Amino acid sequence: MNPLPPQVQVLSPTPQLKGLMTIIRSKETTRSDFIFYADRIIRLLVEEGLNHLPVVPKTVQTPTGIDYQGLDFEGRICGVSIMRAGESMEQGLRECCRSVRIGKILIQRDEETHMPKLFYAKLPKDIDSRYVLLLDPMLATGGSAIQAVKVLLENNVREERIIFLNLMAAPEGIDAFIKAYPKIKIVTGEIDASLDENKYIIPGVGDFGCRYFGTD
Repeated sequence: MNPLPPQVQVLSPTPQLKGLMTIIRSKETTRSDFIFYADRIIRLLVEEGLNHLPVVPKTVQTPTGIDYQGLDFEGRICGVSIMRAGESMEQGLRECCRSVRIGKILIQRDEETHMPKLFYAKLPKDIDSRYVLLLDPMLATGGSAIQAVKVLLENNVREERIIFLNLMAAPEGIDAFIKAYPKIKIVTGEIDASLDENKYIIPGVGDFGCRYFGTD
């Protein structure tokens, strides 16, 4: 996948990010450390995702009595997590956006066909008027994310108002996702090598949800 599609934004590969990724990728990392360092990456992803929201000029007066020419976000946002792993990213969003509304979509992949199946969706009633940060830590085949976006579009969310956040992505998933939804921005921590024969990201991190929630 070269060059990188313009819809895809990868976090800057700083020594800090590389160190955090090294910790969560290691099979020796304890669950408590996995959660702590994954949360740090999630916070970076959310902050970068917010950078892609539209802004308008705003002037405020400082305590010195001098005006400051700043910016304000245009419009309202909400989060939508793809359960269950996506729920791990909700707290990071709340830490950046106080009182943010968060919807949930449950999609599970058939282990034989590798196709996604929708089981549940609960979204804010006014989601059609909001920008949506779609949360899922892993972008593997892209099937679950594509299905989740379909649910959002059926609820009148505009495609260009969706920003998809994930910690790791496979080239195959990126290609499939932007082919289906070319107007959506993807913000990812790192792009991995490929998928294995079982459609898992390699080198990857294993099952992110199981490691985060302690069910591995």
